[in-house]
Amino acid sequence: MTDRPPFRADHVGSFLRPKTVVDARAQRAEGDIGPEELREVEDEAIAEVVRQQEDVGLRGITDGEFRRFMFHVDFLEQLDGVTVTEGNFLARFHRLDGSEIEFSPPTMGVDGPIRHARPIQGADFDYLASQVTRTPKVSIPAPSMLHFRGGRQGISEEVYPDLDQFFDDLTAAYRDEIADLASRGARYIQMDDTNLAYLCDPEVRERTAARGDDPDDLTRLYSRLITDAFAGRPDDMVAAVHLCRGNFQSAWVTKGGYEPVAEILFNEMDVDAFFLEYDDERSGDFAPLRFMPADKTVVLGLMSSKVPDVEDADEVKKRIDEAAQYVPLDQLALSHQCGFSSTAHGNKLDHDDQWRKLARTVEVARDVWGY
Repeated sequence: MTDRPPFRADHVGSFLRPKTVVDARAQRAEGDIGPEELREVEDEAIAEVVRQQEDVGLRGITDGEFRRFMFHVDFLEQLDGVTVTEGNFLARFHRLDGSEIEFSPPTMGVDGPIRHARPIQGADFDYLASQVTRTPKVSIPAPSMLHFRGGRQGISEEVYPDLDQFFDDLTAAYRDEIADLASRGARYIQMDDTNLAYLCDPEVRERTAARGDDPDDLTRLYSRLITDAFAGRPDDMVAAVHLCRGNFQSAWVTKGGYEPVAEILFNEMDVDAFFLEYDDERSGDFAPLRFMPADKTVVLGLMSSKVPDVEDADEVKKRIDEAAQYVPLDQLALSHQCGFSSTAHGNKLDHDDQWRKLARTVEVARDVWGY
């Protein structure tokens, strides 16, 4: 058993939104209720999801991301200099049955100097910390989420003729946010990143090179941004990163094993833990884990947040044993490959399904590590 995150049975962060929150957000969008009334509904729902996490046996506790519509936009748009545009980008997600679903997420750009003008997660963390009896965990988007999709074109050349200054301002803003969270007692912070996982996909790497960006250079850059963002954190703060290949209504965007990014990613990013997708063949085999340093934890995303079926415990244990051929068992932990609701739309399973699946995660962790 370990008292330091990540825990042997852990999770990425988001949960299916309860109907009360969905309805209240719709009322708020129509102007029928104010922000204070919405927050009261969210508070009540968060108190309940905290209780459910603790009851199922989890030790790292989140607010379910109930205050967000999307895992990244709600955070990044609160930085000075960031603009959000609706409807000018179409993403194509792939379902497990071979069909596809299209979604137009908001597009973010930069038209002013990036500044951390105010705490972003502070009040949300304070409320979460007031509700938990275990370890509160904060998940925030990685800084690369403000760069990869738009690249140079998404960042004003008038404001930032030199992209290095943009990256410096961006990571400085993150350090300010992390310092504020640390002052409130936060000691477990996870950054969520899709771009490093996208760079595992051969097709994405080709498109990236075609637009003039070297995929390996971007892997180094994004590793440095996360390292710089966490720089100066308290010695007892756990810094984690979660890699995702897309998670929208149980659909995904990219595929490809970690081999193209592993050596750079695992060795040049200064974090304590990696949450890695490994729920199906899209993520490749465990061989890239051979590059993992001995002082970092690998949280194996062997469980699936995309399907309602509960994984077979023996099959999960078998896959943990396979991963342990490359990384010692003591460096491993278990989770789902992603959250249950990276956007407010949620994945295609019921509320009870997510708790049954999390109970299985805890069960397996107890059998394998004693949890």
